This record gives sequence, C-alpha cells and structure tokens, in this order.
Amino acid sequence: MKADSQTERNEENGERPMTARQSGKRVGYIRVSTLDQNTERQLDGVELDKEFADKASGKDTKRPELKRALEYLREGDTLIVHSMDRLARNLDDLRKIVKDLTSRGVAVEFIKEHLTFTGDDSSMSILLLSIMGAFAEFERSLLRERQREGITLAKRKGIYKGRAPSLTPERVTELRKRVTTGERKTHLAEEFGISRETLYRYIR
Repeated sequence: MKADSQTERNEENGERPMTARQSGKRVGYIRVSTLDQNTERQLDGVELDKEFADKASGKDTKRPELKRALEYLREGDTLIVHSMDRLARNLDDLRKIVKDLTSRGVAVEFIKEHLTFTGDDSSMSILLLSIMGAFAEFERSLLRERQREGITLAKRKGIYKGRAPSLTPERVTELRKRVTTGERKTHLAEEFGISRETLYRYIR
C-alpha cells in the first residue's frame, strides 16, 4: 500500500503517523557481506512494510541502514532479520541491540532460528539468545581460521595468487555493449561463465 504525500514527508523527516504506531510495522533488516550478494534472498517471501539493507562486512561498524532502521522503529513494531549473525557483529552487540529494542516495545524476530523476542521473555529465552548468538560468533571464527589456514598452505605451495577477475577488460567491454543492445542478461551470464550478480556488478 502506497503512502500519501504527507505520510512520505513525515517518514522522510523521521516521523511516523499515529496509525502506523498503533498497528505496528513489520520492518526487515538485511545485511550481505559483499556487493555481489543478492539482498532479496534473505527475507524472500516475508511480508514487510519497510525494508533496510546494508552491503557491508559484519566487522564493519559503519552500517548506515541498520542505524536508520533502529531510528525508524517505534513501539509495537517488529524488526525481522534472517538470522542473528546478519544483525550483529558479535554476541555483545547482538544482546545490546535486542535489549535496546525490546525495552522500547519493539519485537525482534529471527527467521532462521525461529525465535522472537518481545521484552516479556523468560530467563530461558534470554539464555537461548546468548547461547545461539555465541554459536553464530564461534562458527564465524572457525570459518575465518580455516580460510587463513587454507591461504597460508596455498602460499607455501606457491599456488595462491589471490582471486583472479572473472573477465578480462576486453570481455567486460563486450559484455556491456551486448547488454545495451538488449540481449538477455541470463543468457549473457551463461555465455560468459559468470553469475547474474557478477554480471550486474560489471554493468554497474
């Protein structure tokens, strides 16, 4: 449903109409790690009133869309996130964000973990948040460690040369020309041996 011009102006100024506060908005937050990743996959099929999406590393504290989402949320709203590791960089941040939001009357729902926190949660729910958040942080640490070990071993063997570009500059020029002539992007991605996300990055 499209808002009228006055409502749009209010939202641009950071204001929300009383009816929105009463009914409660379903607000989605998405974070992807690189510019290549598709933001639509995380909350695909989830009904939302508004969505904020950051394209940044989980280590990056400069996440402007998360800041905007937190400022936008009001009492009665629900923040919907694909998983805990998409919302926070570590366990301390996760607990702080959830606590701050629920204390304002904002519910926080995690799709992957099938968990919703409302501020009226039992001590068991709070413990579960800490445990699952710790597991997510631990998994990320293990992944980074395995990546570093793999790169180190590859360098010792002299086979690690970093990530090579998918296309040469000449092929990129050809790709862009063919896109402008109207050729289907799906077919071009297959022909050039790249993903659609990579194709869109090249034509940007």
